[in-house]
Amino acid sequence: MIPVTDQTGFLNAYLHGQSSDDRYTGNAELLASWKTFFASFTGLGTEEIANRSQDMMRFLKENGVTYNIYGDPSGANRTWDLDIIPFLITKDEWASIEAGLKQRSTLFDLVLKDIYGEQQLVKEGILPMEIVYNHHGFIRECCGIQLPGAHNLVVYAADMARSVDGKIWILNDRTQAPSGSGYALENRLAMARIVPELFSGLKVKRLSPYYNTLRNALTRIAPQQNRQPRIVILTPGPSNETYFEHSFLSSHLGFTLVQGDDLMVKDNCVWLKTLGGLEKVDVILRRVDDMYCDPLELKEDSQLGVPGLLQAVRAGNVSIANPLGSSVVENPGLMPFLPAIAKHFLGEDLKLPNIASWWCGQPTELQYVLDNLSTLVIKRIFRESFKRTSVDATLLSASELKELKQSIQAKPHLYVGQEKVNFSSSPSFAEGNIAPCHALFRSFVVSDNGGYTVMNGGLTRTSLDENNIIISNQLGGFSKDTWILSGGETSSFNAKKEQEYTPGNRQPYKQEDLPSRTAENLFWVGRYAERVLGNARFQRTIMQFVGEANKAFMENDLTLKKCLLRALTLYTHTYPGFAGEGSEAKIKEPWKELADLLFNNNRVGSLGYNIVSFTRAVHAVRDHWSTDTWRVLREMEEAWQTAAAAKHTGHYKLLGAVDNLITSMMAFISLNRESISRDQGWTLLDTGRKTEQSVLLIAMLRSALVAKQDEQVEHILQEAVLNSNESLVNYRFKYRAHLQLPLVLDLMLLDPNNPRSLVYQVERLKAYLSGLPKKNAGHELTEHERLALEAFSMIKLADKDQLSVADKNSNSYKKLDEFLTKMNMLLYNISNVVSKTYFRHAETQQQLFRSKL
Repeated sequence: MIPVTDQTGFLNAYLHGQSSDDRYTGNAELLASWKTFFASFTGLGTEEIANRSQDMMRFLKENGVTYNIYGDPSGANRTWDLDIIPFLITKDEWASIEAGLKQRSTLFDLVLKDIYGEQQLVKEGILPMEIVYNHHGFIRECCGIQLPGAHNLVVYAADMARSVDGKIWILNDRTQAPSGSGYALENRLAMARIVPELFSGLKVKRLSPYYNTLRNALTRIAPQQNRQPRIVILTPGPSNETYFEHSFLSSHLGFTLVQGDDLMVKDNCVWLKTLGGLEKVDVILRRVDDMYCDPLELKEDSQLGVPGLLQAVRAGNVSIANPLGSSVVENPGLMPFLPAIAKHFLGEDLKLPNIASWWCGQPTELQYVLDNLSTLVIKRIFRESFKRTSVDATLLSASELKELKQSIQAKPHLYVGQEKVNFSSSPSFAEGNIAPCHALFRSFVVSDNGGYTVMNGGLTRTSLDENNIIISNQLGGFSKDTWILSGGETSSFNAKKEQEYTPGNRQPYKQEDLPSRTAENLFWVGRYAERVLGNARFQRTIMQFVGEANKAFMENDLTLKKCLLRALTLYTHTYPGFAGEGSEAKIKEPWKELADLLFNNNRVGSLGYNIVSFTRAVHAVRDHWSTDTWRVLREMEEAWQTAAAAKHTGHYKLLGAVDNLITSMMAFISLNRESISRDQGWTLLDTGRKTEQSVLLIAMLRSALVAKQDEQVEHILQEAVLNSNESLVNYRFKYRAHLQLPLVLDLMLLDPNNPRSLVYQVERLKAYLSGLPKKNAGHELTEHERLALEAFSMIKLADKDQLSVADKNSNSYKKLDEFLTKMNMLLYNISNVVSKTYFRHAETQQQLFRSKL
């Protein structure tokens, strides 16, 4: 490692340390580019470099850029790691790579068509049948299926690396559902935002043309040549390792993000379940592996796919990119045969060489692999989830080599041996030092009007482990931005390929109904946001009163504490709490229980539990949130985790943590109020908020005000209710009187101008519900509209004075309790009806075969 201390000798020190690396001494263009880069880099200064690197990590974290690590308890939503030093590729070097990738894409497209078509490669003996038919990605059910348009292979990616002599070698091909293009763009955005000075003098090519071409390519493969086809991105869900990228591409491309059960097959067509009913889907950009896409014909226990999807594809009513079965051509067993295949289909040699490979299904090659096992990298011909399919045999012990040898001998046709090439290193900034790291870069290709377009950049991954050439994010690698240098060119952007706006040339896309799952998650984001906010405010108020009671309320202190703490348990439903067995001891020393109600994520009803539920719902629809919103969310999560880890029991620290949480939640709500379009997404989000605000207000009034208490205690309980609902100041200005139950109820139940009142919430809820899509034409009210109208009418007809009359027999405000109970039931029914009508779309099961007996 080279410390960043001497700016003038910085580059020389690194290069001298890499003198065995021919690319630094033999490639004058690359050496000159590095000198230009490091002139800007070292010009920032040691301290500023470290600061900018931290700023970049903070930028990625605030933007919610994550990568999930399977099997790692701390790996869920792990922040994406990005090196401040990019990976450089010169203009001439890129010209060779670009030509090679276009050739390779064309070749794999022809191979894919042949494998599922005439199968001439197998029939003529160019490709052994075992490589195809033993591969898990070969799906016989897909034979004969062709996509509309020029190509079956719509998107392609290749993993490449430089050897020390400067040559570029292809290591892996990705043809099923190539990942990384979203991360590549996010890397570029972070570098451009945080260290724009480093681009000076290098003329780095732009990435945006790739995404424009991808959007056009997906539009062109629609079965019906519709100018506005319904295109969706199929994701396994929030637990997938690259779910961030799925959401990012959904937002960037403007396509709906869906999971398997958001879709259904009916009449051999794929339909998306939306608020307005079923909408036909034309194109699916899938991020779900082949075998999981259709449990009816493929993997029967899959819960990620769509039953009947393959039949809809077979009928020509939906197109999938890449098509089902395309993983068969990312088979490393193909590599030894690609030169012959290129000669057969294209009549030319490969422009980018493969790593020397030996398929063990042939006797001579098998013997070579076994004899040289300790010097090779061994790969299985297909990948498997949660299993390592590449092994660097040079790092294995004698016993491990023996075990690997036995596995190969048992099923030789499933293994490929590859030469371990001595790859060149790339400078990386880690822990304040410059270190040489092996680098593997992935570039992306997309179908474009009969040809292919290559992204002018890509995703570079590196690792500090000098001995291991197998680099992946799952194994702890980190990423780099990939810079393609354009030399003297001013821009690689072709304006002619863009549809410039002229009056009447481009119309906005029609408003599409929201998918049911997205609508449901937005609804629950709204509910959980208000639940977190409401619980936090009420518990803060109670902690404030309890903490100050000994000074303020003398003889009523114990009674007041009992009423307040019991009300908290009733409000949050965290039984037994302060209302069940052992409550007397907890009331006497309440702070341990109060801390548990804040931070115990496993306790149903606690603030921590609700925060976890809120976060889960937010991540399920992460493509709907702005950058500023993500910044607020991440800061809130970190602050709350820090407060929980501190294990405070004193009221001052607890109140500080709750104050910060309330501020963050208000920022989240306010940002969305300002940034989300007033369409169905906003309607469902705010419907959830108004529903929860109403339910919480009712719960608070029932838990705190229904029971008859001493006048002084009732006064404090009423003040607590007003304070928790941010309405105490409103009360003072409006009534200019001491707290009285009729006036409190008037403000909190009946005042249409108080944004915290029940009538205010229900009136807006009624308006939102009337704006939801109706299943049947006509003027008849839907069930949820009738319920909302009944609730609204009930409030408007309520009499605050009658509700404030105490019942002597029950020693409670019985009419108030009855009113609130009925209102709560109406709201509960409204929520259930909305869920049943818009979120489920349950189809009646029909018998496929009817006996005549």
